[in-house]
Amino acid sequence: MMTYQAILFDLDGTLLPMDTEAFTQGYFRLLAKAVAPLGITPEAMISALWSGIRAMIGNDGRRSNRERFWEVFSAETGVAQALCESICDRFYTEGFHQARAFTRDNPLAAEAVRLARQKADKVILATNPLFPLPGQTTRMSWVGLRPSDFDLVTSYEGDRFCKPNPAYYQDICDRLSLNPARCLMIGNDEREDMLAAHSLGMAGYLVTDCLLPCPEHPWDGPRGTFANMTAMLRRL
Repeated sequence: MMTYQAILFDLDGTLLPMDTEAFTQGYFRLLAKAVAPLGITPEAMISALWSGIRAMIGNDGRRSNRERFWEVFSAETGVAQALCESICDRFYTEGFHQARAFTRDNPLAAEAVRLARQKADKVILATNPLFPLPGQTTRMSWVGLRPSDFDLVTSYEGDRFCKPNPAYYQDICDRLSLNPARCLMIGNDEREDMLAAHSLGMAGYLVTDCLLPCPEHPWDGPRGTFANMTAMLRRL
């Protein structure tokens, strides 16, 4: 059995069960309400948010995802970054908790991370860095996890690539001096988690509870429910 240098976990749909579309719609409504006092209509906020997200996904690595997002969002809304970002930062630590209603509990999440800590030198929360760290922290708290449970939590402040760009995974490995061939990526998305990580030589385990399939590139490696995956970690 391989000894892994690192085990990487996706968050949304993996550690934190959710219907991604329902969560996104609910979260956007909450954020739109938070920024409404700035005179940004819900329609304008959602349009600018998607533009910022596309900019982060297409980031070429020369700037952080945070810089790319606010460059585009501020230009589209006409609202200064400093003014809007302070409201958003407060939202991600306070109002964002209401979005928990669009997710489900996972009593095995903390157990899986604890087992990974026993089986690998590093444990990484490899959640797409489209959110600021307070947003990542809030979401992981819904399944009983904290940033201190991980050696690295990817976020838009600290990262300069996004899934499904393989450079996102390579950058993680470079920062932590990891050999991709000795890493295991656990996720629910065949394209963003399995295909992208495996293209660098990482092993993968596809969690099927909230599966996001990729018909063009179906995963033919290990797969199973979150409970099955946790049992796999016990056997490592």
